[in-house]
Amino acid sequence: MSDLRELYQEVILDHNKHPRNFGEIEGADRHADGYNPLCGDRLAVYLNLDGERITDVAFLGSGCAISKASASLMTDAIKGRTVAEARALFGRFHAMITDDADAPPPEGVGKLAVLAGVRDYPTRVKCASLAWHTLRAACDDLHEPVTTE
Repeated sequence: MSDLRELYQEVILDHNKHPRNFGEIEGADRHADGYNPLCGDRLAVYLNLDGERITDVAFLGSGCAISKASASLMTDAIKGRTVAEARALFGRFHAMITDDADAPPPEGVGKLAVLAGVRDYPTRVKCASLAWHTLRAACDDLHEPVTTE
């Protein structure tokens, strides 16, 4: 199991150092800002939609490795999905990072499973979920900043 944890750590570090979909989408259809006061993570999520399909997604911000890796993995996972599919994935992801530590990752989380270990560190759950809460706010076209508190 330690080999698997090491692999997961490598993936998280890679997404932190080389985040995917990092940057602002000029003229995005939707945008939301998020803040984690516990560790200072701040990010913005940008969406372009074609009807209900997410055609492009990006994020911009700064934060800890878990926060940035989660945002990077999230953008890869939801691009091309519908808003409803992204919401359902958020539900599975949130269950994964908050469920019993012995529970296997739920079906359908794919590469997001690398973040399952954050459930062992309750203060890190907010770091991992910030991008997802911000995504939900962008999907809902909310203009108030999202906070993990």
